[in-house]
Amino acid sequence: MIEIERKFLVTSVAYQEQATLKERIVQGFLNTDKERTVRVRIKGELGFLTVKGKSNDAGTVRFEWEKKISVSDAEQLLLICEPGIIDKVRYNVPIGSHIYEIDEFHGDNEGLVVAEVELQSENQNFKKPLWLGEEVTGIVKYYNSQLSKHPYKLW
Repeated sequence: MIEIERKFLVTSVAYQEQATLKERIVQGFLNTDKERTVRVRIKGELGFLTVKGKSNDAGTVRFEWEKKISVSDAEQLLLICEPGIIDKVRYNVPIGSHIYEIDEFHGDNEGLVVAEVELQSENQNFKKPLWLGEEVTGIVKYYNSQLSKHPYKLW
């Protein structure tokens, strides 16, 4: 139940040609407390309820619990989420032994493109594609829970 990931800005759309999966994600937050977030997500044809704990100081490691729920349940929960629904398209791109998840944000976060790579340990090596830009791991304003409150268009 531990998530270890690094997050980066993306410098070009070259990843789109390498993608093995592309799907729309709509998500909202029932709770965005700094100690924990509770997220509702519709990803493709599935619904999810996710609880994430506070990140470590580096922003790389945190508790994550996720449960599949029906899309209809997710739709109902989205209706009672805090203001600021996130709408994005996710691309999965295999690079070396990892899969990068690249999120193209829409709506109030239009123009923001972020890549995440999940790791087995904080110090694990991973290949960095040419389209990977500045690392933003641990920078709170890039957390989806914060983008729902303070969207990219207002930066």
